Amino acid sequence: MPAKEDRLLRVGVLGCGPIAQAAHFESCTKARNATLHAICDVADDLRARMAATHAPERQFADYDAMLADPDLEAVIIATSDAFHVPAALRALQAGKHVLCEKPLATGIEEAESLRGVAAAQGCILQVGHMKRFDAGLQAAKTFVDGDMGQMVALKAWYCDSTHRYEMTDAVQPLIVTSRNARKPAENPKADLDRYYMLAHGSHLVDTARYFAGGITAVDARLLNRAGIRCWFVDVEFASGVLGHLDLTVAVRMDWHEGFQIYGANGSVLGKTYNPWYFKSSDVDIFHEAAGETRRVLGADGHFYRRQLEGFADVILKGAPMTGADLEDGIASVRAMVAIAQSVRSRQPVWLADVTGAL
Repeated sequence: MPAKEDRLLRVGVLGCGPIAQAAHFESCTKARNATLHAICDVADDLRARMAATHAPERQFADYDAMLADPDLEAVIIATSDAFHVPAALRALQAGKHVLCEKPLATGIEEAESLRGVAAAQGCILQVGHMKRFDAGLQAAKTFVDGDMGQMVALKAWYCDSTHRYEMTDAVQPLIVTSRNARKPAENPKADLDRYYMLAHGSHLVDTARYFAGGITAVDARLLNRAGIRCWFVDVEFASGVLGHLDLTVAVRMDWHEGFQIYGANGSVLGKTYNPWYFKSSDVDIFHEAAGETRRVLGADGHFYRRQLEGFADVILKGAPMTGADLEDGIASVRAMVAIAQSVRSRQPVWLADVTGAL
């Protein structure tokens, strides 16, 4: 891991559940420019276990008490989706910068409610679309924005696997749970169409937007057969690029995720791995003029740590935002709502006309 810098962003993690344990605690302790200043969870037993393991400077049972800590500079919101916006609002109102797990929200108006307070407080809000910190995707983005020239089409797919848990249990830390953990009023998995779109579709939509820009319309179909949910989504981008997205949960094969991009001066073919392997995507970039394909190794595949380092650089050094900002988070939610509405209506949906929630 890189050596720690002299100036470290003092970060508090809200929530000691699975995503914090698998990603965010380690990111804070390993990041070159951040430190795990505090953790917060209402479950005393879980919080104590995580404090013993990760050694934050402080621990809190009450979120407002953590936000009142004058030494705290930023908060990672690692809670269930339903709590993202209320927790982000309270952090922003307290003058703290926010790195919020994806999806930013479950509805458009809820997501947009963050705009005013973030602007008024002058705080950074970044959304945890950590795939933007995959070195393979970053290499593709550099080519797309430069030598590739005009983009023509993009295809992207995110296909979860029936074998993912046997495979990821071998590499993830043992996830500790508590009967005292705070849970949403409604079971998020009660509606699997909604749950899969928020959990997995948010990654797919953001990847498409990262490469091709804003989405103006979607035409989506959903088939639920043999225990497999498959969304095929035709996408129209503001740039005129044509797109197609495939979200399937779960395929009877290995994890299957990637993208193809066709441009005037070359093309890109990407294969992305299950994120818990911390392996950068294999991305083959074909340069038409040279008649050759190039691939970046991307040896550092800790996307969550690199995401936090990018967030901290924006705050501490005024570096450009390379992650997903507030507007990216809102746009992702809007696209997912539009996909859900297109599935129900069996008609194309223009994002400018969309309101409501998933």
